Amino acid sequence: MPPLTRPKSMLALAMPLLLDVTVPVSRLPVFVAAATVPLAARTAAATEPVAPEERDRLYPFYLPMSGLRAPAVTYRVKCDASRAAGREVYQGRSPDGPVEGGYELVYEAQDARGNPCVYPFAPSLPQIGERVQDTQYILRSAIPGRRVAFRTGDEWATVDLRLFNIAAQRVHFEMRDVELDFPGAIQAKGALHLEVTGTQAPGLFTAVLRRAKIYGGKNALFVPNGQTMLYIEDSDIAGNVGTNTDQEHTTYINGTLVSHFRDTTFHGQRAWENTASGHQLKDKAYLRVYENVTVSNVPQGPPTNWPPSAMPLIDASAFGFTWSDGLRIERVAPLQSPRDALVDLRTDIRYGEPGNYPWPVLGSPAWRMPPSPLDALDQVYLSVFLNTSVKSFRTEPYVFALRPTGTTPGTDGYHVEGSEAPRAQQRYVSLAFGTGGNLQRVYSPEGWTYSDPDLPAGSEWVLDRSKFIRHALGLIGR
Repeated sequence: MPPLTRPKSMLALAMPLLLDVTVPVSRLPVFVAAATVPLAARTAAATEPVAPEERDRLYPFYLPMSGLRAPAVTYRVKCDASRAAGREVYQGRSPDGPVEGGYELVYEAQDARGNPCVYPFAPSLPQIGERVQDTQYILRSAIPGRRVAFRTGDEWATVDLRLFNIAAQRVHFEMRDVELDFPGAIQAKGALHLEVTGTQAPGLFTAVLRRAKIYGGKNALFVPNGQTMLYIEDSDIAGNVGTNTDQEHTTYINGTLVSHFRDTTFHGQRAWENTASGHQLKDKAYLRVYENVTVSNVPQGPPTNWPPSAMPLIDASAFGFTWSDGLRIERVAPLQSPRDALVDLRTDIRYGEPGNYPWPVLGSPAWRMPPSPLDALDQVYLSVFLNTSVKSFRTEPYVFALRPTGTTPGTDGYHVEGSEAPRAQQRYVSLAFGTGGNLQRVYSPEGWTYSDPDLPAGSEWVLDRSKFIRHALGLIGR
């Protein structure tokens, strides 16, 4: 068969819808196969109004939502009484000791005058009991689609879900229609800290954020290493307020299984005058999926004279898989000379556990790239970027950088020493289609990278989000 000819426009490609339809997870789910439609139609369909309560019943097809129990207890928080008391005032039942079987926290969305409710404190989460298998922990507004806000200058303000050593258990967390505004929270690791540790396959922790807004902490969102799948939609991650700005980020996703963002904005990472600062999105998940995502280095929060970060806006790992459609990158001028890469695919650290990766990450004679790498896309760590746009104060030298790897492991078992592996031993390929904006070239002159290539017959799956996800997760038995 002849090779696939690249369409004149990526809008001609056939792509699947985002989500498979399920009923609420407290019941057995019924999966409906997603229809295949042209990208233009899929994009239009995604913008059609859908009631929030209907959206809340939809999950990405790869999230195993069957078997989860409904939360054992629901706590309802009153608006006006809580604001007057400066703490949660419950309607009826209130937490009393560790909660077994999961919980749901429901916050009144409006005050007595019908105005949006702003709670002058950080949410207080009930203590969790020891038995967590198949449990759910949910924070939400009482009115789907109407955000409740938590606003405080407390330097320790955070929402910290603390679940340690859950081993091979299945646990789920959701936060819907909640704003966390913690401009003084310089001590908390994250304004939202999903502190779930000690996970072991086949156990799994999943987290879903819908219509959220998060600002504060050393990282606005921090997710530690583990058997974790994170899905965020229709949200605004607005930045951090930590004081060690060279090591803290708007969002820090450690060595997790999946990070999937849809219709979401990341911005607000700040710098100091002589510090390059961190990244808007530091994402070291094994599988990363970005759909209609905007990443901007415009800083946020008082004092307003903090300069923008000069670092790459996205710091991701070449160890694993990335699929992106409709990524928008916006860069304003920092005080330092900006780093050239906007999306940096790095190879200096393996963040996840070894079992998260199907192949070695070091350069070795055991692997040699075939003469035509495009014929071996199912045998390599792969990143695919569709329809990326760049808006910058300057003409960017390049958008993406795929860094070379080394051949020697560090003593800690995570770092990779050097970047000297011969090109033939580097098992990483990156593809970009339809990249535009203020740029000179799409890729830095490193690695196996291809801009608008003609794909060989049989490689079309890399353009299909669902097939790409199934391939990546199937390699590690997920």
